[in-house]
Amino acid sequence: MFAKLAWRNVKRSARDYLIYFFTMTFITALMFAFDGLIFSKDVQRMFEMAGIVAVMVGIATFFVLLIISWLINYMVRFMLEKRGKEFGIYLLIGMEKKKISRLYMRENALLGTGAFLAGILLGMLLQQILLSVFYSVVQMDYHLKFGLDKYCVLMTAACYAGCYLLALVRCGRKFRRMNISDLMNAQRKNEEVREKREGWKRWLLPASLLLLVFFGIWLFRGNSWNTGTVLLFLVGLICVIYLFYLGLASYIICYIRKKGRWIYRGENLFLLRQFSSKIKTMWFTMGTLTSLFTLSLLGCSVAMMFHSFQNQVLTEKFPFDVQVYSSNADDNFRKELRVLKRETVMKEHYIYRIYENGTNQANTWLYTNLKTFGDTYRNRDGSPNMDKIYKNEEKIYCDLDTYMKLSDYNQLRRMLGYEPIHLENGEYAIHIKDRVYREAKDFSKGLQIKAGMERLKFAGYYTEPFSQDGHNGGDYLLIVPDAAVGTMRPYYSELVVDIQGKAPSDLSGKLDRLTDNDVMMEIMGNFCSGSDTIVSYYAKNLVVDNLIPEIKYVTSAIIFPMFYIGLVFLCVALTVLSVQQLSDSAKYRFRYGVLGKMGVGKKELSGIVLKQLSGYYLCPVLFAAAISGMIALYVGGKFNFYVGTQTPVFLYFGISLVIFVGIYVVYFVATYVEFRKNIKIW
Repeated sequence: MFAKLAWRNVKRSARDYLIYFFTMTFITALMFAFDGLIFSKDVQRMFEMAGIVAVMVGIATFFVLLIISWLINYMVRFMLEKRGKEFGIYLLIGMEKKKISRLYMRENALLGTGAFLAGILLGMLLQQILLSVFYSVVQMDYHLKFGLDKYCVLMTAACYAGCYLLALVRCGRKFRRMNISDLMNAQRKNEEVREKREGWKRWLLPASLLLLVFFGIWLFRGNSWNTGTVLLFLVGLICVIYLFYLGLASYIICYIRKKGRWIYRGENLFLLRQFSSKIKTMWFTMGTLTSLFTLSLLGCSVAMMFHSFQNQVLTEKFPFDVQVYSSNADDNFRKELRVLKRETVMKEHYIYRIYENGTNQANTWLYTNLKTFGDTYRNRDGSPNMDKIYKNEEKIYCDLDTYMKLSDYNQLRRMLGYEPIHLENGEYAIHIKDRVYREAKDFSKGLQIKAGMERLKFAGYYTEPFSQDGHNGGDYLLIVPDAAVGTMRPYYSELVVDIQGKAPSDLSGKLDRLTDNDVMMEIMGNFCSGSDTIVSYYAKNLVVDNLIPEIKYVTSAIIFPMFYIGLVFLCVALTVLSVQQLSDSAKYRFRYGVLGKMGVGKKELSGIVLKQLSGYYLCPVLFAAAISGMIALYVGGKFNFYVGTQTPVFLYFGISLVIFVGIYVVYFVATYVEFRKNIKIW
């Protein structure tokens, strides 16, 4: 009997909470698909840093499990309150509380198992799509391989079952503490609206909006951020979100009490009463959903930033097919050329020197003027702190200014397809990263470049991609006529190679093995890698066809988990919004029935339903969009500044918002259709 009753209740719950069932199915599929990245042997064999994807996906899964646990716990408690009268009747007719508890847990277990099995089937498809996209990003070939990995299934099942068991145990404890009266009144207590001290509570609405404006100004004008200020900012935003909903409900109630003009227009009074009562009873839940929407939009925005880096900056940072560094200024690169001739078809190669003349002018100016460094290399009076500059262990710039002679420079420009430049005797030019130039502008007046005793005249800037992450200088090179380097000393040597076709996948490793570990560490310590901070890569041997997939692999370890977290958070929040409305369909059926008896037609009733759901759905979404948009614009601007991407900052958030709205519309339409069906408006 209990098995039949449990099965009947499961089928009824599946109809009443269909959106919840589909959300759990989709989340299971996502979890299974991303677990595939952890256990994929092909991914593990790809790169030396293969574990980074597993670590990042594991961290993302941790946060996903937290929110799934919250959703399951919320839904289990919510359904318990909605079915309180039913369980109360079971007690009245003599059924034992323990048996009722087991019945309810069995129902939820069946519902969860159904969602899990459906999710695994969908996950097999999503996993292939995810792996195909991942391999495409890292420039690797992938062949579809449908099948179930036992470790992937076990991990997904363990995480899923753990969340469900935790929620059911907590719900069981609550159920055992409830008596018949508690069960019969559970839903009524949840719907009870207490209107007390609304006069002063309404001021929380403008106060929260003013605080949001204050935090926005603080965000864009704040010069220094540390752990304390970041925590204060986050706590302040959380307070703003929850205070907003407390104030909003009270503000609407006070407006209705004062009989404002707007309430007498059309169905506004009905809609305002519905909306205010729902916000009043759900202010904490609405605040939590707004936080989830905010995190979802921010996660997708950050993913779009790194995606932009992959498509824009990465291909420009390393313009040569192969480039090799040597601290030996007289190196002829005989061993490297031997390997390259054996492994590739070389179209052209060129060996050149980087020079120094014992000065540190350009380094000093950049250390003390770029925003990247702040006041790190300045004294209190603003003058350069030369001790810190010379003792800089990070090797952002070389110990001395880096020079290149004009003939070498023009040869490299020719290999890259750039037009050669011309310098008169007594002139010099600066080749600098476009990102640094956009910040520093013209700083030539702060330099006194000399060749021997002769002071050189500045002739212009050049900002084309030129491999300036430790090879052709760090951020910059000073270009001088060939005669000028006669008074300078060779600093280090470089080899650049133009090869035919694609380099072998292990070419970089073979070049690295030519250098002893001790020598490699010494060389790494001499690198002047430049001021890139968020994404920085430097190495002795640069093989573009090897390093770009490797860097894309590392950045994908951020992009994919961010989308993963964003999608799950978004679906969870939309599920709670939908279930809250659909579960009250019986109550709304009576209210809309009264409106129908008062002469309101079906078309007008459908319009009222649309307005009611729109207000309920848009409130947390718009508020979350305002908060996340503000933060995304700030973070996007900083990302562009430090990395060098030139994507308009609003696009990072705009694309994320488009993805967000697409999923939002699906949930909204499904809720609207089900709501109309439940209140019998057709």
